[in-house]
Amino acid sequence: MNEVVRARGHEHVSAEHASTLEVTSDDFLTPAGDCILAIEADRVPSDFDPAFVAACQNADATITVTIEAGGYTDTVTGSGHPDLTFEGDRSHVCRTSDYVDDRTVLVDADGAAIDVNRDLVAALADGADATFTFSVET
Repeated sequence: MNEVVRARGHEHVSAEHASTLEVTSDDFLTPAGDCILAIEADRVPSDFDPAFVAACQNADATITVTIEAGGYTDTVTGSGHPDLTFEGDRSHVCRTSDYVDDRTVLVDADGAAIDVNRDLVAALADGADATFTFSVET
C-alpha cells in the first residue's frame, strides 16, 4: 500500500538533523529547519487513506519512504506504531526514536536527514521537485 507526496526543494535545505527527517506543506524554510528536505508538499498526513493509516498503526509494520529528486533516490525505513494518528495538517516527520505526535509517520527509522544521499540533498537545495513515496507492509 502506497501514498505519494509531491513537494519541492529550497535553498535552505541542509539535511543536517541527526534524528528526524521532514517534508512540510509550508511554503518557506529557514536555515533552522535542518530536518526539512522539501516544502510545499501537496498532501499532509491527514490526507492519507484510512486503510494506509490503519496498516501503519500495526507495531509490526515496516514503513519505507522513498525520496526522489534531481535524478537521485534514497530510502528511509522504519516501523509502525499503534499511536500513529496521521492527524498532522502541515508536515510528515520520520523519527529515529519512538516518539509519536500527530506529525509522526514512522518511528525507529534507520536514518534521518543527515543520512540522506548528499547528491539528493544538493538537488533539493537547488530547488528540485521531489517525490516522497510512503509504503507500508504488515
